[in-house]
Amino acid sequence: MRPLPSSPAEELALLERELIWLDTRRAQLLRRRAWLKAALRAQPAQGWQPPHGAPGGWAHAPAARPAPAVPPGSATGGPGAQHVLLILGGLLLAVAAIAFTLFSWGELGIAGRSVVLAGMTAGALGVPVLLLRRGLGATAESVGAVALLLTVLDAYALHAAVLPEADGAGYAAFASGVLAAGWTAYGVGVGRLRLPLPAAVVAGQLPLVLGAWAAGGSALVIGWALLATAAGSVVVAMRVPGLAVRATAWSGAGATWAGGLLIGLGESVSASGPLDAAGPGALLLGAAAVALTAVWRAPREMAVTGGVVAGLAAVAGVGGVLRTEVPWSWAVVVYLVCGAALAPVARIAVVPRAVRGGVLGAAAGVTGVAVLAVLPSAAAGLLGPAAVLTGVWGGAREVAAGAGAWPDALSVPVVLLVAAVLLGAVYASLVQEGREPTGWTAAAGAGAVGLVSAAVPVLLMTADVAYAAALAVDLLLVAGLLGAAVAGRRVPEAAKVTALWCAVAVAAHAGLLALAAEPATYAVFGLLLVLFAATAARSGEVVARSLTLVLSVVCALVVASAAGASLELGAPRTAVLVLAVPAVVVVLGLWVRTPAVVVPLEAGAGFGALVALGLAVTDVAYLSLVLALCGVLAAATAVRPERRPGAGYLAAGLFALATWVRLVSAGVTHPEAYTLPVSVIACAVGLLRRRTDPEASSWAAYGPGLGVTLGPSLPALWSDPHWQRPLLLGAAALAVTVTGAVLRLQAPLLLGGGTLALVALHELAPHVAQVFDALPRWSVPALAGLLLLALGATYEQRLRDARRLREHLGRMR
Repeated sequence: MRPLPSSPAEELALLERELIWLDTRRAQLLRRRAWLKAALRAQPAQGWQPPHGAPGGWAHAPAARPAPAVPPGSATGGPGAQHVLLILGGLLLAVAAIAFTLFSWGELGIAGRSVVLAGMTAGALGVPVLLLRRGLGATAESVGAVALLLTVLDAYALHAAVLPEADGAGYAAFASGVLAAGWTAYGVGVGRLRLPLPAAVVAGQLPLVLGAWAAGGSALVIGWALLATAAGSVVVAMRVPGLAVRATAWSGAGATWAGGLLIGLGESVSASGPLDAAGPGALLLGAAAVALTAVWRAPREMAVTGGVVAGLAAVAGVGGVLRTEVPWSWAVVVYLVCGAALAPVARIAVVPRAVRGGVLGAAAGVTGVAVLAVLPSAAAGLLGPAAVLTGVWGGAREVAAGAGAWPDALSVPVVLLVAAVLLGAVYASLVQEGREPTGWTAAAGAGAVGLVSAAVPVLLMTADVAYAAALAVDLLLVAGLLGAAVAGRRVPEAAKVTALWCAVAVAAHAGLLALAAEPATYAVFGLLLVLFAATAARSGEVVARSLTLVLSVVCALVVASAAGASLELGAPRTAVLVLAVPAVVVVLGLWVRTPAVVVPLEAGAGFGALVALGLAVTDVAYLSLVLALCGVLAAATAVRPERRPGAGYLAAGLFALATWVRLVSAGVTHPEAYTLPVSVIACAVGLLRRRTDPEASSWAAYGPGLGVTLGPSLPALWSDPHWQRPLLLGAAALAVTVTGAVLRLQAPLLLGGGTLALVALHELAPHVAQVFDALPRWSVPALAGLLLLALGATYEQRLRDARRLREHLGRMR
């Protein structure tokens, strides 16, 4: 390491040396840059050769020398200046040719026109050959571009002067074909020009399409013309060498193929019968064939994309014919089956692997779109039984009648089941190949489970199944899903998680259905309680066990609420019955003592307590009773050491709330009746704590208890016209203050003293107001000034007194 400078002079010298080294290095880099520029300027004309006298290595870069002389035959100046000059020259020639064709053409006769056309075109086409022989490649490219433009102007001039009666579209088709052929021959003949062959490819995109348009062909005819053009462009792109030609051909093929595909899709969707859809279907199949041919030996990414679009085009073609024979609600099923028919392509070894992957991706895409298309109807079927909440036990017939609310909705579960079968087949195939049940394999299995779980309830709602049969099937499905969720290693983890949540969803569907009839409510929720409890006992996963335990408690709460409704107890009395469920849960928690089981049970018990409070809120007496019973349950929970702090405070709060609710029902308005019992209990608890922990602060021990009573009593004091409350509150505050001073406790001293001061202020306030009314107005600021002077004169003494007081209070507990 370089030692740090010990003085500013040494640091300055170090900086100077570093700057000199940087300047030297910069000069070397600039010399190397100049040498490379000279080498690049000499390269186009005579190939790569190092400039005269220049070594060929980076490490031995020469010193800055003048740029070498420009080789013979190269343009003057750098390549950038050369290109600018050539482009400007070509543009000027093009503008001149266009101006001549548009404005001066009519002034010449037929012979003159022919001579001018022949001369200009022949000259423009022949000059690049001479320029190439002299090594002027860039100049030849510019003149060649002008020559191609002149041929286009020749075609236009021939139509305007010689063949004005010819149809514009037909002549354009013929002219573009002739130009494409001529440019191809010219490009092949000259060989070294880069523009004619790509231009010929561009011109070749027009003859068939313009010819079909000129002949008055239908949309399908134009689509076939586009498709044939795309096929020809694909052949050119695959067989003709040259990057520019191949790139142009691929671009043209993509544009014309997309145009033909869009025409086929539009005609297929609007077809009203099989015969009308046959033509667009054939066009779409042709588009699929062209796409497959184009990507058969392409790189992986391009092959996968081509396989996807080819598969989708084939599905659209075949499905467009078949869907005309079925109602619109079943069209999704038709396209889904057509997409499933692509799956066997994966077994054809002749097809490249990437293309097979793309075709299977198309099948997956069709499946996904079909599922998304029926998803709203499926959601409506699943949520249909929720209407029973507006009239519980209103009758099973009304709920079952909701099955026919969606005409032809039977196609919805069919789509879900077909998609589930496809995903299941994919999962089985991947497992047979030796794939681990993770990633996409696990996703396929989980998707199959989810689709079956959604399809069965929707099928029950749409197929007008009997009410009892629908409930039985739902319960069997819940049992099967819960069994799969705790099946151990035989079922992949993703499938188990999906099965668990699907079981919850199907159980909710069955529960809503069961609320339509009283016997069904007891039977269904009782069986669900048993199923969830058994699953919790068998499961080794924390999430599954916790969820099923909570749901079992919820099912028990529903049964208890239903019992209250059957006995016609009313909501407040039913609340007491509902509390039996949390009571059983608390007893189980005291018996089990396993945190993984106790926590979800306590969560369910807490939910049950909230339900009971909600039922009893309309009757104050029963609300007080429910609060007291909840306090008893919280106190029982506090028996366990790990729950003692939280459950103990909760029990005390619930008991206090129960007492307050009872006092409100009795019409008691004095705040001390609400706060004094709590204060006594809190102070007693604080006293016990101080005995067991002498180091505990008086604020933690007595502060809450004293504040509960003193705080609410002070506002009531100022609105009370009688003398009893000030006397009693003042006496209590005095006793608290003296106790705090004697026992050296900070909290009682400050809280009692502050309360005593406020009580005294309350008692003296009328007399003080009378004194201030009797004094002249100038006496108040005079007294304030005298007070400030006295404080200023004894400031140091008051400061010492304040410090002593603070130290004295700090020594208290």
